[in-house]
Amino acid sequence: MKASDFRTKSMDELGDELARLKKEQFNLRFQRATGQLEKTARIREVRRDIARIKTIVAQKRTAEARA
Repeated sequence: MKASDFRTKSMDELGDELARLKKEQFNLRFQRATGQLEKTARIREVRRDIARIKTIVAQKRTAEARA
């Protein structure tokens, strides 16, 4: 997902999305460990989406603190 898509979401929606991605990341790691993972690139995509969300949450918090 693009960062612009995440920016339009509220803090609650971002929190829900972050929780969903962390669960997916856990499941992907588990699949890789058991040799069942087929799309190895998905691990990288999920990791980057998590980083994007964390960055946007931090930016929104600093913007709220300044206002």
